Amino acid sequence: MIKITLPDGAVREYEAGTSALDVAKSISEGLARKVLAATINGEVWDATRPINNDALLKLLTWDDTDGKSTFWHSSAHLLAEAVETMFPGAKFWVGPAIEKGFYYDMDLGDRKLSEEDLASLEKKMNELAKQKNVYLRKEISKAEAIKYFEDKGDEYKLDLLGNLTDGGITFYTQGGFTDLCRGPHIPDTGFIKAIKLMSVAGAYWKGDEKNRQLTRVYGVTFPAQKELDEYLAMLEEAKKRDHRKLGKELSIFTMDDDVGQGLPLWMPNGTIIIEELEKLAKETENAGGYKRVVTPHIAKESMYLTSGHLPYYADSMFPPMEMDGEKYYLKAMNCPHHHKIFDAEQKSYKDLPYRIAEYGTCYRYEQSGELFGLMRVRCLHMNDAHIYCTKEQFAAEFRAVNDMYIKYFKIFGVDKYVMRLSLHEPSKLGQKYVNEPALWQETEAMVRNVLIESNIPYVEVHDEAAFYGPKIDVQIWSAIGREFTLATNQVDFNSGNKFKLSFTNQHNQPEVPLIIHRAPLGTHERFIGFLLEHYAGKFPTWLAPLQVKILPISDKFKDYANTIFNKLKKADIRVEIDDRNEKIGKKIRDTELARVPYMLVIGEKEMNEEKASIRRQGKGDLGAKNVDEFVAEIKEEILLRSDNQ
Repeated sequence: MIKITLPDGAVREYEAGTSALDVAKSISEGLARKVLAATINGEVWDATRPINNDALLKLLTWDDTDGKSTFWHSSAHLLAEAVETMFPGAKFWVGPAIEKGFYYDMDLGDRKLSEEDLASLEKKMNELAKQKNVYLRKEISKAEAIKYFEDKGDEYKLDLLGNLTDGGITFYTQGGFTDLCRGPHIPDTGFIKAIKLMSVAGAYWKGDEKNRQLTRVYGVTFPAQKELDEYLAMLEEAKKRDHRKLGKELSIFTMDDDVGQGLPLWMPNGTIIIEELEKLAKETENAGGYKRVVTPHIAKESMYLTSGHLPYYADSMFPPMEMDGEKYYLKAMNCPHHHKIFDAEQKSYKDLPYRIAEYGTCYRYEQSGELFGLMRVRCLHMNDAHIYCTKEQFAAEFRAVNDMYIKYFKIFGVDKYVMRLSLHEPSKLGQKYVNEPALWQETEAMVRNVLIESNIPYVEVHDEAAFYGPKIDVQIWSAIGREFTLATNQVDFNSGNKFKLSFTNQHNQPEVPLIIHRAPLGTHERFIGFLLEHYAGKFPTWLAPLQVKILPISDKFKDYANTIFNKLKKADIRVEIDDRNEKIGKKIRDTELARVPYMLVIGEKEMNEEKASIRRQGKGDLGAKNVDEFVAEIKEEILLRSDNQ
């Protein structure tokens, strides 16, 4: 008998050779119908794979990231089976799951896939899925594997086999298709109920442009047609909300080849949004006891060697500049500069926690193919801060940072979020991670306890920590359900020693502080890109570049329009007059398209009664109102940062 420990700590005994699916069936037939895979002692396995020793087991369903990944990788195999059926002689490279769906790279010879081919492949995949063919795992020797693919004439799989050794090679077969794969896979193809092949692209073998170009087919699948329909509808809505499209339409930002790729230019409208976000951050941070600092855009190589960012982070930094026999780098991160500020004056325990904040400009050399509008840029303005504290103060400080996140979520109407607790991988200590096993265990437990005590939704992911400590990455969902990585909250138990930071404790002894890196609003670039999509360009009044537009019906009401303009301007409300010689209907339509929150229509009746007819973006006519009353109401809306849409 073997002992299986479930996530809730319950221990059950089973015969050796029992699978995760068998365990699920022993709990509930309904649960078993949802199980896609399982983690065994932290490793993702096939749900049908025999378990022969005591194990920690977690059943994975569609609701788990690893469950989805297994589902989509299995769908890639189903695509390959359909391709091999329809195009005999096709050869295959790799078919991984990606963030949303999967792709498979294949060599189809001289054949070019058309939209009609994709439709036919979809139809074939659906036919194969309905056969409910089991994904069969088979361990195989390297010699047998080589012979199999030599017989098929598949040089791509033979190349993959070159890096593998006996004992680590497995084949997976479903229906008539066999592939070299380490797995895992879902139990059978019948779980795949809805299929959409999205696009075809070219991809050089191994990413090398000197190699043959393969055909890459992208697809996405779901366990129910309803979910696919919802996903496709979301994609259509996302096209309308694309931040690059809206950014141009609303004059938020622009890119220029003469300036350089990934270096956005903020136009006046975008600059207003930046300033409003900075104002919010400064107010919040001032209330939280932060002190503001400013640091240079460049620094000497020696500082980044001390921090450990060089040479490991060099590929993401711009090349150095040589001056006076020294190498200088554009700042890729603010933290080393902040450590130097902490170290500039002697600190005692009475000075802690010491919190310093900066909207620091950083430069990172993202690869050209990874640049994407405001989401991946080379110049970024980061809502950065560092907290230097004692171990005893850590929980309260970390919790306060998380509370700040939640406050911002409420302001921006973010209803769905989750914190990803990124942990280290013990086998990579001294390579990817600082070689301090005891400190890793201690700080990871400290972060986990804060999340649990605060009742904050979180998931744990392994091997994604920062090199100096565990971190939280904040995942949020926009109004249409698209997921974004917004910000980070990191623990650093390493930099204090590297920079020889210390404070004098209560026993008059030097002690190294713990450091918290945090950026609740991330960067201007990514966050404004998110907000453009989230609001579809219809910003709440406090954040809108233009808050009010006055629309006189004809020229004879210009003087009255100017009187209202001056009142609003004096109240520090962003306002313009549309004094074009156009009909009022066109003025209203144009203002709606510009997504201005309020428009004030001015005619004879309004002038005589010293009122204005109020129209609200998306809500239409709200009726006539005394101008002073309107000014008081909009000022309160702006002050409270209401999302009154």
